[in-house]
Amino acid sequence: MSRNAANKVKVAIIGPGNIGTDLMIKVMRNSEHLQMGAMVGVDPASDGLARASRLGIATTHEGIEGLLKLDVFADIDIVFDATSAGAHKRHNDVLQQHGVQVIDLTPAAIGPYVIPAINLQAENASNMNMVTCGGQATIPIVAAVSRVAKVHYAEIVASISSKSAGPGTRANIDEFTETTRAAIEKLGGAERGKAIIILNPAEPPMIMRDTVLVLSELADQAAVEQSIERMIADVKAYVPGYRLKQRVQFDVIPPEAPLNVPQIGPRHGLKTTVFLEVEGAAHYLPSYAGNLDIMTSAALACGDLMAQRRMSAGIARTRSKEQAA
Repeated sequence: MSRNAANKVKVAIIGPGNIGTDLMIKVMRNSEHLQMGAMVGVDPASDGLARASRLGIATTHEGIEGLLKLDVFADIDIVFDATSAGAHKRHNDVLQQHGVQVIDLTPAAIGPYVIPAINLQAENASNMNMVTCGGQATIPIVAAVSRVAKVHYAEIVASISSKSAGPGTRANIDEFTETTRAAIEKLGGAERGKAIIILNPAEPPMIMRDTVLVLSELADQAAVEQSIERMIADVKAYVPGYRLKQRVQFDVIPPEAPLNVPQIGPRHGLKTTVFLEVEGAAHYLPSYAGNLDIMTSAALACGDLMAQRRMSAGIARTRSKEQAA
């Protein structure tokens, strides 16, 4: 597909913070099917709004109401929401009335959970939820083990630099843990999941690191490792900085000494431990902010496919200014 603007659909981003600004730059630099149409915020002094304005993108500091007033809204086909779980419900209600495809980067989870390496091709909802940064990094590993053996329990720990966590991330810690846990079970295939996020204030800032612990039925360790390596290659295709920190580790949990899994009881089998590192592309924040990069890269992959589908179906840019008013 040509990168000419005539072969792209226009998008808006709500939330000009760390995630929204990084996503804006990715859309402009890397997208095959998307073109920036508007950046939306609520703070007139926002750095993200100022940056968008300097790049010639329409902006508003009047939130969703301001977006509806912009002339360009009549041409907007896709909106990325990078605000908060609480604000997203209202944003989605408004945008669905105008036939806009919504891609949710908050933990609101109104639409189906989407992780490109697992289920992007299978989902086509009007609201697509990108889970969380920790979920994008770790749930593919759980799913990789699930391809080989039934997973009883999966626990993930996402450690990120506190400098890469903006106010939106900090305000959504509870939603982060619950949404990630639910997606571990839904997309990862675990009988029970648990998610922990750590904001590390270390100086110099630490790169995003993730630990994934999976307890499954006994399985061939080489087959599990190969499945994990294939999944890492799939994620790396859209997140180049995604990688194993060290080789996959295995422990056999015998029936006579099972692990007690909360809410489901004692389980034995194969314990698989995976250590990951995510280096960001440094489009907006420095490379230590891999948590930003994996979230915005996943959203970009989702947006590109949604745009391609809309163009193929002949529904892109069909709304008139009267409909958008």
